[in-house]
Amino acid sequence: MITCTRRVQFAAGHRVYGHESKCANLHGHNYVVLFEAEAPQLDDIGRVIDFSVLKQRLGGWIEKEWDHGFLFDCTDVDCATIFVGSTWKRFACPFNPTAENMAEFLLRIVSPELLNATGVRVVRVTVWETENCYATASL
Repeated sequence: MITCTRRVQFAAGHRVYGHESKCANLHGHNYVVLFEAEAPQLDDIGRVIDFSVLKQRLGGWIEKEWDHGFLFDCTDVDCATIFVGSTWKRFACPFNPTAENMAEFLLRIVSPELLNATGVRVVRVTVWETENCYATASL
């Protein structure tokens, strides 16, 4: 298999529900996501997929759903209460918004849906939460 990787950047706030330290507070990050895609063969031009398709589909989803918004666990009643009646951009995650869970969600839920019928699949997603901390989910 041959792979290619697209880098996507976004800014978002989050809170790690149940965290034992300062990440239990509302805070934010400048995230970087690496999407590694593979195909059984290269296209006629010699690519796994055009990088702009990954940017448009995967980066577009992140921009629409997460960029400059607030991510919180849908079971986090305190966060849900803050957003009642609010027009603030937010995403109620079906998971606790750790880098690990975000990578897994992008890999197993978002990417397959957005790349359906392209013959390409994302096999690894890395979410950089800070310059020093990242998590990777792989198939």
